Amino acid sequence: MPIRINLDVMLEKRNMKSYELAERIGITTANLSILKTGKAKAVRFSTLEAICETLACQPGDIMEYVAD
Repeated sequence: MPIRINLDVMLEKRNMKSYELAERIGITTANLSILKTGKAKAVRFSTLEAICETLACQPGDIMEYVAD
């Protein structure tokens, strides 16, 4: 998959656990896990905005394009 999700990296930098982020942004831990593992087919802008706001980061900090 050419889009790599680096959400674990940002969570580590912010000393936050996945369940804390899920609770703060209002999604299930299962859905956050799907996003973290790169299995999500899409991400709502509202979810991306909430993640970035909570982690004080930019979308490029948690996603990157990697050519195959």
